Amino acid sequence: MNFWRSLVGKLWVTIICLVAVVLMTLGLFLLPYIDSNFANSGAIKRLFMYTALIGFSMTTFFALFLFTKITQPMQQVISAANAIRRGEYGKRLKLVTSDEIGELATSFNHMAAELEGTIRSLNHEKGLLSSVLRSMSDPVITFDNEGRIVLTNPHGQSLLESWSDLKWEQEGEADLEEPDGEAQGIPLPLRPLFQRTLEEGGDHSSNVHVRQGVWSVHMAPLYSDNQIQGAVAVLRDVTEEVRLEKMRRDFLANVSHEIRTPLSMMQGYSEALLDGMASSPEESSELVQVIHDESLRMGRLVKDLLDLARMEAGHTDLHKSPVDMNELLERIYRKFSVRAKEREIELHCIRKSNELWLHDADEDKLEQVLTNLLDNAFRHTPAGKKIDIVADWVAYSNRSEIEIEVRDEGVGIPSEDLPFIFERFYKADKARVRGETGGTGLGLAIVKNIVESHRGHISAASKLGEGTCFTLRLPVEKQ
Repeated sequence: MNFWRSLVGKLWVTIICLVAVVLMTLGLFLLPYIDSNFANSGAIKRLFMYTALIGFSMTTFFALFLFTKITQPMQQVISAANAIRRGEYGKRLKLVTSDEIGELATSFNHMAAELEGTIRSLNHEKGLLSSVLRSMSDPVITFDNEGRIVLTNPHGQSLLESWSDLKWEQEGEADLEEPDGEAQGIPLPLRPLFQRTLEEGGDHSSNVHVRQGVWSVHMAPLYSDNQIQGAVAVLRDVTEEVRLEKMRRDFLANVSHEIRTPLSMMQGYSEALLDGMASSPEESSELVQVIHDESLRMGRLVKDLLDLARMEAGHTDLHKSPVDMNELLERIYRKFSVRAKEREIELHCIRKSNELWLHDADEDKLEQVLTNLLDNAFRHTPAGKKIDIVADWVAYSNRSEIEIEVRDEGVGIPSEDLPFIFERFYKADKARVRGETGGTGLGLAIVKNIVESHRGHISAASKLGEGTCFTLRLPVEKQ
């Protein structure tokens, strides 16, 4: 620091000027008086000059003393304060004095220690918050009151990037106005909930439909001095939960419908018998036969439901043993050959290998799988077309498998229905008549569970109007 700009420098200059003014004033009045009243005036003048020089010297010495005791410690305090301002919170003063400067240094050191501890605690809490946010599987996004994004976790950042190209027209929100430039950070699906949170306060939740997914959004306001300064949103992908809930509702509705139909028929025909509406034994026998058929159908439905429930609960009873798939396919072919002739459908069984053995499988369950697949193929294949059963040994994913394809030239399945055909009671052909199919709507769901219980895989490919191909792969070795 420049001496002349320091407090001591300014004090020294002030004292020098004051002493000079006093000496000049005294000189103007004393020198004439000395010349007129003292014989040895020169000696007195010299004494006066020596006194002035000694005064100036003592003033300078006093200024240097003050510079050492005040200015230099203050410079150290200023330097330490600047270091802390730059983030060097470990900076401390080494001034050991008993005066005010020493007390200032002690207070400064205590303040620096408290500040360092506070900053360390804040950094620790910030680290914990960052770790919590990073470990959360749900996206978390924080906005200020102008809609700018303040903080996100990695999942939130990924979600923002995937939603960056959304258009309101795509999401069915064309009637909403586009936000101003300051709110461009808010994803389009969250803007209505964000505005509601700012206007009404309090927590708000909503389900947001984006593309093919459903997101549950919980948004809460952020307060500072009792003023809303922004909002934090926590999102959770509930697409699967919504889908399962819809499946549950559809399942209950379908079960009620499937059971109500045979019950209504049984009730109607039994009332007809009780009211004596049958005019001959043949008509009575026909009514009784309908009641019997409907009771059997309802029994099959209940049995299939119980079997499917046991399979999905992991309680499938499999009696596994080595299975010769050539022999099983031959038995299935003979079983459906008569039906093929009656329906005028060509049925072919193509075995590309003579060694089609499964080392650990349930033959009865596999026969049920093939029977269900072929039964579906016959029900949807018109006369004059053909159905092929193709079996071969393949290597897939570093393991040996037997691949079986059931191909038909039937009406086919629409592409939008293919992902759902293995669900319970799902019907790809919405217009088909119950009397034509005679199924319970659970066949493919049971097929899928049996195949998966054998650690296998089943898939379907279809073209509308050209036919359908079901492909199932079963591991050869014991799993």
